[in-house]
Amino acid sequence: MAPSHFEDLIVQFEDISSSHHIKEFMMPEILSIKSGTLISADKINGTDVYNMAGEHLGSIQDIVIDKVSGRAIYAVMSFGGLLGIGEKQYPLPWSVMNYDTNKAGYVVNLDKDDLKEAPSFHRSADFQWTSEYGRQIDHHYNTPSFWA
Repeated sequence: MAPSHFEDLIVQFEDISSSHHIKEFMMPEILSIKSGTLISADKINGTDVYNMAGEHLGSIQDIVIDKVSGRAIYAVMSFGGLLGIGEKQYPLPWSVMNYDTNKAGYVVNLDKDDLKEAPSFHRSADFQWTSEYGRQIDHHYNTPSFWA
């Protein structure tokens, strides 16, 4: 029987991760992945976001990934506006989102009023992502900051 694609990835990972530090940092994440939980970034875009009461808040329009670790740090949710006009983008720390298989979407412990005070930006604006803005997001949602 031919080895599975996942087994090939593990062998490749073991080949390139000869340092103990890399194995210690990366292996727990690889081993914690469960079958069926991986998703491509283009499939996340458009995924609905709900609050705990089941109200639709918006949908994921983008994800922000740390290009060194490869981890998703923020999901950018669109909210408000009408037919895309006046719509704002709300970066949500990935850690505040929980995927609900019954809803086929993410659930967050927020309501529409919470979003009025949350950091946001207009997609059409000349937006520059900075470490200061990232810390503002993390502080607002009371999550550990990626931006040490």
